Amino acid sequence: MLIPREKTPGLSLPLVGGGTFDLSTEATERGTVICFYRGLHCPICANYLKEFEKLVTDFAERGVSCIAVSSDTQERAAAMAEKIEAKNLRFAYDLPLKEAKDWGLYISTSRGKTSIGIEEPALFSEPGLFMVTPEQTLYYGATQTMPFVRPHFKELVGALDFAIANNYPARGEYTGAV
Repeated sequence: MLIPREKTPGLSLPLVGGGTFDLSTEATERGTVICFYRGLHCPICANYLKEFEKLVTDFAERGVSCIAVSSDTQERAAAMAEKIEAKNLRFAYDLPLKEAKDWGLYISTSRGKTSIGIEEPALFSEPGLFMVTPEQTLYYGATQTMPFVRPHFKELVGALDFAIANNYPARGEYTGAV
């Protein structure tokens, strides 16, 4: 389990369009929002990522970079970026499922073709949303066992405004006896 205020796992993956995303060298004032999504086969992910795309500049104005990550191949990740008409949101691909588990993501098995007629991979990770500080410590995290009912990006922007104004620390860091 990831613990707030503690270092997250590393994350270094190829980017759609070329280059590499490396969390350890991400140069931001306040951190990075990482949205792990299920893959091209998921219509809910497409709608979710469209909302993320709309707010990338809002996050950037607050000193936060954004990335969408999946275990999809380059071709499938590029198709998702095209599908949502991404102009600002970066897409990383080829997430090893072992690394997905290191981030606390749940893994699902294929059920064949989805409602939009796209085959699910044999194994893929379920959604997760994280904000990681520039020091690569966990500030916020949410993982899901299903594609439904995800955190809202607009609320995360609002929460970020509150956290900045009030120097609000990451919460959930206690690991002692209860």
